[in-house]
Amino acid sequence: MTDVATTQSPTLGHDLLEVVRAHTPWQEENRRTHPEVLEALHADGHFAMRVPARHGGLELSHRDVLERIAALSKADGATGWVVAVSAITSWMVSTLPDEVQDEVFADGPVQTCGTLSPGGQVTADGDDYLLNGRWQFISGAPSSAWQTVIAVVETPQGPMPVLGAVPIGDLELVDDWHTSGLRGSGSFTTVAQDVRVPRRNFVPLPAMLAEQYASERNSATPVFSTPLVPTAAALSVGVAVGLAEAGLAAFLDRLPGRKITYTAYDDQAEAPVTHLALGESSMLVDESRYQAQRLADMLDDTRSWDAGARVLARACLGRACELAHNSADVLNANSGGSSIYDDVPIQRIARDLHAMRMHALIHPVTNRELLGRVLAGLAPHTQYL
Repeated sequence: MTDVATTQSPTLGHDLLEVVRAHTPWQEENRRTHPEVLEALHADGHFAMRVPARHGGLELSHRDVLERIAALSKADGATGWVVAVSAITSWMVSTLPDEVQDEVFADGPVQTCGTLSPGGQVTADGDDYLLNGRWQFISGAPSSAWQTVIAVVETPQGPMPVLGAVPIGDLELVDDWHTSGLRGSGSFTTVAQDVRVPRRNFVPLPAMLAEQYASERNSATPVFSTPLVPTAAALSVGVAVGLAEAGLAAFLDRLPGRKITYTAYDDQAEAPVTHLALGESSMLVDESRYQAQRLADMLDDTRSWDAGARVLARACLGRACELAHNSADVLNANSGGSSIYDDVPIQRIARDLHAMRMHALIHPVTNRELLGRVLAGLAPHTQYL
């Protein structure tokens, strides 16, 4: 693809990117990550970005993860999304009790998956919990080793959500990922039926949201001390940036020699409508990257997380994705009728960005309303900060 001036992503292994691009059509059709792509991702350390160093992890900064995810997502958004989800859930595992981490990462970094939405219940049974539930949108489930789950347990004070780690092999995978976007992410539904899990694998979600993490050995490590929701935001935002940059590059690749049918323009590059689209899209890409970098730098630099900072993190995530999606939409609308074919990247890029912005934690309008509410002097109306 054509390199665009706005792209600041680091150079990833050429072989890795070629493997990802070669298997993107297969992943779209089969709705999961290709085995050869998984092998290349493991070899390149992409599932080690947020694993503790003592278990062979890289403990990368948020800015470094942003650049890696953006570069990968420029090759394929679904692959970037799966890696981002693994980074988030590996980070979550790294805040659990140390003995749980030792089990999950016993053989070094592994791919993980999970969600922030409660979808199940746990009941006490001796030293264990019996887990039952159903969790949707579990990206990367077919190839992951462990899943983080959120379930509800009854306590004397009432129902309480808990977060824990479960071997993916103990769960049923439901192949229901038939979607318009991020098709290659394998975001299956998972089901637990009386799955026995040690109680030590779970921690109270309210404690997690207050940075009261259970890990002793990671307590002094900066990348494992940041707040949960802003961390998840910063580790996923690179997907939007990479997709936006891919859309601009793909449009420029197709531009030479194309005409605008039923007009006098035999060269699309000479048409003012093309100039306007390219100018608008390029600025939107840059603005998306700015919001993403702003978010990553907040996580790398901020030491005090009041409600305003937490809300701003969500707003930056939503805005970065909105700008990226708008950029792709502008180019998609100016790509001609032939762009609806599956082998033309811009339609897939626009679909992937639409799917991403519909995520409940990313949705731009929801996050913008939340920011405005706090600026107006009202308390946030969500615990997911």
